[in-house]
Amino acid sequence: MLQKIMTHYSEGGFFMHIILLTLAIGVAIIIERLKVLNSAGSIRKEELLNHIQSHILQGHLDKAIAVSAQTKNPLTNIVRAGLVAVANNGGAEEVQTAMDAVALREVPKLERRIGLLSMLSNVATLVGLLGTVFGMIGAFGAVANVTPSEKATILANSISEAMNCTAFGLLAAIPLLFAFGFLMSKSQELTDDIHEASVATLNFILANKSRIKIN
Repeated sequence: MLQKIMTHYSEGGFFMHIILLTLAIGVAIIIERLKVLNSAGSIRKEELLNHIQSHILQGHLDKAIAVSAQTKNPLTNIVRAGLVAVANNGGAEEVQTAMDAVALREVPKLERRIGLLSMLSNVATLVGLLGTVFGMIGAFGAVANVTPSEKATILANSISEAMNCTAFGLLAAIPLLFAFGFLMSKSQELTDDIHEASVATLNFILANKSRIKIN
């Protein structure tokens, strides 16, 4: 099986290397993004927020900040920014601004480089087609000066080799496009969770600000 794959790869010509490079870049992006998104989604949101809210109700702002500082995560960074703003005697607008500023920095990190997967998928498809076109041009050029009895065989073999580029391009493009959709969906889900939790935390902080002991 592996030998057959290598044979088809070698028959595809120069453009197969470009498609393989495109696929390798895409796989590297997928692995890196999965690590980032899994890390961002690994936190137990409800448990964390309940813990922070419990400290706020008890008036222990320093403990709430300490809890949010235990984990480096987009959500905890945003919540901590709001708590620190409260600790600095900030009003509702200052707390909102502090949380929004961190959100603008943290949330885009979740979607970073995911869009490249869609581009790489298109590149793999187009390079595969380009390789096939060049292969077809070479195929028809090869049969121009041969005997009629040989033309059919040479043409069939040349076209078969040329189609390897299209096939490989599609084999690379389909997984990349699937990964693009999956990662975009996952990042959007995390973004929605972060915004929802941030707004809930902000409202909770402001509603219970009178309970908080500020040193």
